[in-house]
Amino acid sequence: MRSTRARAERGAVHRSGAADRGRDAIDHAGEALLSVRDLSVDFVAASGSTRVVDRVSFDVRAGEKFALVGESGSGKTVTALSVLRLNADARYAGSVRFEGRELLAASERELRGVRGREIAMIFQEPMSALNPLYPIGDQICEAIERHEGVSRAQATRRAIELLERTRVPEPQRRFSDFPHQLSGGQRQRAMIAMALACSPKLLVADEPTTALDVTVQRRIVELLDELQRDFGMSLLLITHDLPLVRSFADRVAVMKDGCLVEEGRTAALFDAPRQPYTRMLIESRPKRSIAAADPSAPTLLEAKGVGCRFPIGDAWFRKRRFEAVRDVDLRVARGQTLGIVGESGSGKSTLGLTLLRLTQGETRGEIRFDDTRLDEANARSLRALRRNLQIVFQDPFHSLSPRRTVLQIVEEGLALHEPGLGAAERRDAVAKMLDEVGLDAGALERYPHEFSGGQRQRISIARAAILRPELLVLDEPTSALDVSVQQQVLELLSSLQRRYRIAYVFITHDLAVIRAMAHHVIVMKDGRVVEAGETERLFAAPREAYTAELLGAAESGS
Repeated sequence: MRSTRARAERGAVHRSGAADRGRDAIDHAGEALLSVRDLSVDFVAASGSTRVVDRVSFDVRAGEKFALVGESGSGKTVTALSVLRLNADARYAGSVRFEGRELLAASERELRGVRGREIAMIFQEPMSALNPLYPIGDQICEAIERHEGVSRAQATRRAIELLERTRVPEPQRRFSDFPHQLSGGQRQRAMIAMALACSPKLLVADEPTTALDVTVQRRIVELLDELQRDFGMSLLLITHDLPLVRSFADRVAVMKDGCLVEEGRTAALFDAPRQPYTRMLIESRPKRSIAAADPSAPTLLEAKGVGCRFPIGDAWFRKRRFEAVRDVDLRVARGQTLGIVGESGSGKSTLGLTLLRLTQGETRGEIRFDDTRLDEANARSLRALRRNLQIVFQDPFHSLSPRRTVLQIVEEGLALHEPGLGAAERRDAVAKMLDEVGLDAGALERYPHEFSGGQRQRISIARAAILRPELLVLDEPTSALDVSVQQQVLELLSSLQRRYRIAYVFITHDLAVIRAMAHHVIVMKDGRVVEAGETERLFAAPREAYTAELLGAAESGS
């Protein structure tokens, strides 16, 4: 249950946002396709109820692209799901009217006629939203057959046309593929094809570009823009990606703590935001805060001719191999950052794991760490070196044990590499490390699921940094984080680097992050390095067409 004080604070935010909307509003009575008025959503549990959306009001007009933005936990996704009453264990209040029909009071049978047919939804994570047991084509056909009442042959033709329309390569072959056989961008396109199956009047897109490469992001946005025009539908976009909103949406509403705090036409809101929270979101872009590179810094890690390949099944006469990394040369100086960028499948994460001897693939080449040949080291020697070679994985939720407390997770390395420390000394060291990464000692006995994404990433960083490693590999450490949380994590990493002279290998597809964090950068494509150099020089004058394409895609969304 919320406290009286919390209710008062949120009410004040709501009234401030309502006043802003009043100044912005243009009377379009009768033009709204979707009209949401004073929507409140409470999640009900045995212990009581929790309000997550508080008196939210907005309109989506016919043919309009409307964006609902905010950080994780702001209530934007719950608001979108409430349009079709898709939240489990939720209690609704207020009004959601679609073409004049009240959806909050509609029966389940009436809603089934609206869901998918008149209002369709692209869910945030296609791998979770798509059924892993059925081919993509069958899932698209199901929606067409259910709502259109056509034959299987007609549904199949329509599904293949939609896959082609959404630019899924080889649509007839992909029709029979399962979700895991498609790339992230292809799965997202298949989700869009499914949503368009019945030509809806309103498409709700929940974080459609989260964690996709910049070039794939740009293609998905261009596709949505084109389809929105061609189908004449309205689009409700849910996202925390402010550059995407600025280039895509006609109007935007900003949410915080379940309340709508500001709304207006996109250009006007970005040029002159009235609320401090909106201003903070807009200004929360990665800022370069690293120390200048020391040209005399000694080499800490050097790789020559490094490669990694994996078996992909037996051919009739020979075993086939997939070359994930091919003949890579690189150098990392002590206390500096090497950025590795490229699209998904370029080999950047595999390269990071290969440098640390953590991959299961067949490796080759020379890897030298502070005069020690890692490629020749045996298992015992590697264990002794591990305290100086740490990694922060891409997904902290899956890399942190759900059965262990934060204390147990962070102290594990100390127990292994500093066995002389007692339990009390390890606890003190963990508490101090948590304080350095911005978490209080109250987190010690809690479990990973009790923290937000940004907090879990801080725990992952604390686990690696407590050993004071000389080299830290960071694999997409800010992927899918809110812009403000992303900046906090980057500032934390910069601070730790300056304090302890840690060298970073920073792997990401986010070029804005690399520009803020890296002294030098290498660009990978198909397992190879296509360009390398000092960060600012490479960004200012890329030599390779692929690098220019990546930079162009990033700039078009900024």
